[in-house]
Amino acid sequence: MTWTVAPEPYDSPAAAALWRAYYTEVSDRWYLFHEGHRTDPDELEREVAARTGAELAPPTGQLLLARYDGRPAGTAGVRLLDAATAELTRVFLHQELRGRGGATLLVTAAEDAARALGARRMILDTRSDLVEARTLYARLGYEETARHNDDPYAEHWFTKPLD
Repeated sequence: MTWTVAPEPYDSPAAAALWRAYYTEVSDRWYLFHEGHRTDPDELEREVAARTGAELAPPTGQLLLARYDGRPAGTAGVRLLDAATAELTRVFLHQELRGRGGATLLVTAAEDAARALGARRMILDTRSDLVEARTLYARLGYEETARHNDDPYAEHWFTKPLD
């Protein structure tokens, strides 16, 4: 079985399906941890529709899609915040494919995409309950830093120089 990672339009059917899977998982994890129930289906539909991913389109962004043995498996998005800073977002792999090297390939490809956009550093945010993500970012050289946005769900902020 092999991995491939390539740019993908943010609104392609494969990207849309992976966005839905990503948002469902992170939203359900938050609600289960904090309120003891899964995401309300109406809220899920509103949020999936409202967050199209258009900011991940060229020329200032890029969505990358990982395939495992040809099947859509995960995503990573990059968007320029300013001339030197890119944000890493929507890093996701289907749960059954985790632990097989795909996340590292996705993040590395996203770093390359950020460099191609002119970025010299990458930033990201995540939550405390996303332990796997925090472990991945630390392993790949991201360092925890001060808050850099006002996302109400973010609890950890990371940065990494890209030069």
